[in-house]
Amino acid sequence: MMGKDRTTECDLAIIGCGLSGMAAALFASERGISTVQTGISGGTIFASGYLDLMGVHPIEAGKRWTDPWAAIDALSVDIPEHPYARLKNETIKKALEKVVSFLRDHGLTYLNRGETNSEAMTTLGTSKPTYYVPGTMWEGVRALEEKPPCLIMGFHELNDFSAAQIAKTYGSTWPDLHWQNVSLQGNKTPMSLVSGDILARDMEMAGNLEKLANEIRPHLKGIEIVGVPAILGMERPHEIVEKLSRDLGAPVFEIPTMPVSIPGLRLNQAFGRGLSNAGVKLFFPDRITSWEQEADGTFLLGLGKEPRKKWLRAEGVILATGRFWARGLRADRDKIRETLFDLPVHQPEKRAEWHREDFLDLRGHPVNQAGLNVDDQFRPLHGAGGPAFERLFAVGSILAHQDWMRMKCGSGVAISSAYAAVEAFSNMRG
Repeated sequence: MMGKDRTTECDLAIIGCGLSGMAAALFASERGISTVQTGISGGTIFASGYLDLMGVHPIEAGKRWTDPWAAIDALSVDIPEHPYARLKNETIKKALEKVVSFLRDHGLTYLNRGETNSEAMTTLGTSKPTYYVPGTMWEGVRALEEKPPCLIMGFHELNDFSAAQIAKTYGSTWPDLHWQNVSLQGNKTPMSLVSGDILARDMEMAGNLEKLANEIRPHLKGIEIVGVPAILGMERPHEIVEKLSRDLGAPVFEIPTMPVSIPGLRLNQAFGRGLSNAGVKLFFPDRITSWEQEADGTFLLGLGKEPRKKWLRAEGVILATGRFWARGLRADRDKIRETLFDLPVHQPEKRAEWHREDFLDLRGHPVNQAGLNVDDQFRPLHGAGGPAFERLFAVGSILAHQDWMRMKCGSGVAISSAYAAVEAFSNMRG
């Protein structure tokens, strides 16, 4: 058994491997802070790949914003406890630009319109306001805006993506939108369904992209642009999209798929490669199961269970554990709890008040804004209102007063709160 005298030492421990945890690890490594990241695979594997900044406010009115910075300004006035209200727009912008630059250096290109949101396609055939769009999906933004003759391709082997549904949903506003299903096995009847990650890796194998082009080509009469589910490679998606576009003689764009999301897996892999190269140590898939605070204020974190329990000593800790699915929060019969440090959770007084009577209430449900209250340095607060610990920080979706799914602000909150927490920790160290 590894004793506490044989403990991994670091400046900063990051608990969580979602977007906020990955961003925090990036920002810490840039500052030369020795960093260990621990946890299970985060919510990025379910992400569409879009990086939302701020799209809808107020949510009960469903007001969509073209200018996300104006939306943040309005939100900060209306909801002064929202995480964005603790940040300057310049800080948010700098954090996003650092992440996008990092991803570009590790094989993923993101594009945007500069200072405004884009309307981007979803797998359901709806659209959403988002700020940064994967390069493989960028032509879809243009297509959605200009509505040229377009073909949406579906594959018989992939039953969680419906080209027909997308075309039908957009049909009233996009008369030249068409759809077609083909088999990636040619004219053979597919023997079984295949997951998107397998198809994505197949697209990188010799000859398979040419087969796909041959299946699409007969359906291109009068078509100017082609949309396909996001399965065009795992490691080299931009290269594959460009090659397929050349082979077809028409621009090709990807559309997000249902989870497990290929764009999300690409994000995960790019972060993993880049952070490893930057010297971040990853304890995966170890969970923090216990903690102590030592006399000098450092944290001693226990990972896993006996007899293979490991120990991690850190000056500071960033809690990026997410919400219910990621087990950062737990809903008991009487209340919502934070699962590791037992921090106070902002929530409705009674369980009966967690949800509204109407499931589709435009205001959303109060439980969606449950989470941790923090100070301006993103330190969780104890019951009396001060920071629970001098060097414990919380970032991402575990923060209270934000309904990131309805507000379309999840990526922006995750990345900018991570930046602010790392900056606060760095300033404390002097």
